[in-house]
Amino acid sequence: MDLNIRMDISRAKSSAVGAEHGITPTELKDIAPRVTELHQTLAGERAEGKYGFYDLYKQTGVLEDVKATAAQFLEGGYDNLVILGIGGSALGTRALATALLPPYYNMLNTRARGGYPKVFIMDNIDPITFRQMMKVCQPKKTLYNVISKSGKTAETMAQMMVVTDAIEKKVGPEAMKDHVVVTTNPRDAGESLLHPVADKYGLKEFAVPANVGGRFSVFSPVGMFPAAMLGMDIDGMLEGCAAMDERCSKPDMEENPAYLRAALHYVLDTEKGKTMSVFMPYADGLSHVADWYCQLWAESLGKQYDLGGDEVNAGQTPIKALGATDQHSQIQLYREGPNNKLFSLIDVRKFAKSLRIPDVLPELTDLGYIRSKTMNKLMAAEFKGTMDALKTSQRPVIRVQLPQINAHTVAQLLYMLQVETAMAGRLYNVNAFDQPGVEEGKKIARSIMGGDA
Repeated sequence: MDLNIRMDISRAKSSAVGAEHGITPTELKDIAPRVTELHQTLAGERAEGKYGFYDLYKQTGVLEDVKATAAQFLEGGYDNLVILGIGGSALGTRALATALLPPYYNMLNTRARGGYPKVFIMDNIDPITFRQMMKVCQPKKTLYNVISKSGKTAETMAQMMVVTDAIEKKVGPEAMKDHVVVTTNPRDAGESLLHPVADKYGLKEFAVPANVGGRFSVFSPVGMFPAAMLGMDIDGMLEGCAAMDERCSKPDMEENPAYLRAALHYVLDTEKGKTMSVFMPYADGLSHVADWYCQLWAESLGKQYDLGGDEVNAGQTPIKALGATDQHSQIQLYREGPNNKLFSLIDVRKFAKSLRIPDVLPELTDLGYIRSKTMNKLMAAEFKGTMDALKTSQRPVIRVQLPQINAHTVAQLLYMLQVETAMAGRLYNVNAFDQPGVEEGKKIARSIMGGDA
């Protein structure tokens, strides 16, 4: 089976939704040379090592260490894996877990989970939620993965302090090394507050390359160690990255799905008023990919200043939706509200399972059209119905299709969206790899808590 994901932009073209709302052949032709030129810039910076996310899948030594460490910890028979991290330190793992683990994974017994632990991703500091997690996940049977590049993330470090106290009191300080793994800055690339913690307790430590930001880190140990602990197909993901890297290394926009998506978003935003990007998968397994995408797109492109220092207030607003669920909550606005959105609809050609709708309740004659059909066919019909309805309302749509949901295809999707974001940053002429707006809020919160501003 061909595992390459496919993309169709025909419904984002002027021939489908009109020149006011879709990209015209002339606009596509005009943007292509600029994309090719910016490709050379990005390729050069990649070769210089400025952006490390492109080549994370090639770091075989790191990934072998990830697998070996996971294998060692799995021998300990932990019931729970708890991820302590926020933003890019959590969203990638959540996306992978939702896509690649069975639904209701934590409710399955150990045998049904293949012997792997339950997973709890603690990406907030709500005291009620965190207290309950600590009751559910007793330290003696739990492995905690603390993830923060700087070790200065207040939320994550507060979580770690609670966990450290619990381990010391309930298991003993000497057991910290058996229950905590840290993922942080490399020792030679900048100080992290997690370094002295690792030194004090002799903790296993993974490094996030200095040239890889949190929202681009899913294929580093940030995402790969939890993936290995949960029995995901790491090799399949790496193969998926390699397959998409080959496609995304082509300078021709028409042959490069990431560049084509970036160009469409940029032109339709700046020329056609499509200031919002709706990411709408038609599969529950991809629902948290949408969350991951929202951070990637918002934090990378939402910038006050461009690379020349001019104030531009750039960026599209990303929106998460889920088909068919949000056909009943958002589509009314999308079809009849402001025509200011570009839609990415993601479907799956073949689900792993099929579910037949039984031939029952014959007295309900209005349900004859779904009786004895499958939910798979109904989902496909809902997807097609939404695409056609959006076209009728002149709303531009990019279709992305996964042949199936597995490690190979999900990795392709994530890799493509990362490269797309890098190119979009260049088209908008902003730094897609910093987040100054986020830092200001952290400083204010730190000051309120009595720390240095």
